[in-house]
Amino acid sequence: MLKIFKSFGGFIEIPQAEKGCWINVIQPTSEETDRLKDEFNIPSDIIRDILDADERPRYEIDDDWTLILFRIPIETPNNGIPYSTIPIGIIRINNVTITLCSTINEILPLSQPALFKGSSSNVHYDPLIFIIKLCLRSGTVYLNYLKYINQQTTQIEDEVEKSVRNKELNKLLKMEKCLVYFITSLKSNEVVLTKIKNTKNMEEDTQDLLDDAIIENKQALEMAQIYSNIQSGMMDAFASVISNNLNVVMKQLTSISIILMIPTLIASLYGMNVPNFLEKNNWAFLGIIILCILMAATGIIFFRKRDMF
Repeated sequence: MLKIFKSFGGFIEIPQAEKGCWINVIQPTSEETDRLKDEFNIPSDIIRDILDADERPRYEIDDDWTLILFRIPIETPNNGIPYSTIPIGIIRINNVTITLCSTINEILPLSQPALFKGSSSNVHYDPLIFIIKLCLRSGTVYLNYLKYINQQTTQIEDEVEKSVRNKELNKLLKMEKCLVYFITSLKSNEVVLTKIKNTKNMEEDTQDLLDDAIIENKQALEMAQIYSNIQSGMMDAFASVISNNLNVVMKQLTSISIILMIPTLIASLYGMNVPNFLEKNNWAFLGIIILCILMAATGIIFFRKRDMF
């Protein structure tokens, strides 16, 4: 989908591009990518790199264009893991700013084009402020997703304490995979933000805004690293917990089997078709039942005292 806005933030949508406009492209079709190449003279290799899910963040300046590419978090419930990261590209060419992403995301949601309305009076006119606010928004979304991952990890911890299956460990592995994606992307984004800071002559307000974006990115990176380190230790501990839980279950089943074997043995001995001195006794059956119950109760008491049942 390709939308053209008169100013940054998506306040007024216009049919054709003009000087100073913002073009937001999400999940572009082949016709829209061809339009970016033909009408706006964007090199095809840049479009291909931005749409590549594995592309690394970078900051490039050419005679005709400027490219800022960083990675943003997205929800991927159908991909086996709850979250992943994808690249988003910001191209400045011929006094036009173009944002390009291969997937619908929370950084530039199609349902809320005026995401940055009211946040800054300069956002309508300064492309750099708009770019920094995208980075700031990306850091905030990273933090929100990290909080959700931490909540899910805490919930899985409670389940693992009672579990003897690998299902909970698989959930932890998926969370760990998300954190690896986040850490790798946040480190690369930090490099891009540092390059922007070192190569641009900015006003004081813009510099402060960029510092906020850098701090937000660092905070997300530190949180992701902390959660990752915690989960790495938890994985080994929980594997031992699950193994121990399984041993406890096997111990209980073995104790039950032994207790059930006692009355079975007595009933088998007195059930043989041989003289046993009780075959003519009217109380023999009742006596054998009582003996089985007493022996089983003795076995239960014995195992309970040894904490095996």
